Amino acid sequence: MHLAVLVTNTDDSAFARARPLDDAKFDALVREVRPDWRTRAFWVCREEWPGTVDGFDGVIVTGSPASVNDDAPWVARLETLVRDLIAGRVPLFAACFGHQMVARALGTPVLRNPGGWGHGLLTVTREARTPWAGPETGFALYGSHIEQVAALPAGARTAFSGPGVPVAGMAVGDHVFTIQHHPEMTHAFIADLVEEYADAVGPEVTAAARASLAGQADRAPFAQEIARFFEQAAGAR
Repeated sequence: MHLAVLVTNTDDSAFARARPLDDAKFDALVREVRPDWRTRAFWVCREEWPGTVDGFDGVIVTGSPASVNDDAPWVARLETLVRDLIAGRVPLFAACFGHQMVARALGTPVLRNPGGWGHGLLTVTREARTPWAGPETGFALYGSHIEQVAALPAGARTAFSGPGVPVAGMAVGDHVFTIQHHPEMTHAFIADLVEEYADAVGPEVTAAARASLAGQADRAPFAQEIARFFEQAAGAR
């Protein structure tokens, strides 16, 4: 398969530049379970857009420190594109910012988390048996977010929930799959990110995140879930 990766990560700090960027992270995640698949990145946050997605088997929308509520022109353009992808039944997987953008494109607001930061190794519980679901009843995934989807959009179903995050993942038909967290992050990256964000999130959040990292994310099983999603979505088109 050939997947378009729409990169929304606006972090151009020295910290980000010293580590694999989101295009490389998602390419590595996909290739760990489907070595013959290819990805092509479009840095939409830098106004680099695909002329068409007709030549791709599906689309991934990444996470970002930006907010879907920002008034940047690229955010508005991405919302329109995501709405068109959903309407056109283009297979679409979206993580974190991407998950929130899907909700916004479907008419649901994204709000600040009532419980504050979700940061470190976080758990989600499966709420719906999608056609691409594996045997797992839940996953541990890395995450870092201060906003979340306010409610389940019309026409969607809750795929996953998490502590304080009722809509931690969604599915729309057989062609949209989202997750609030970051399956592409490695343990080394989130460990570095927790230290990088220590001043921004405060000592209590940082201490909890550090403690959570005694465990490891279910990276490979969730990567398999993403791959199965694209495979069944392609077969349903």
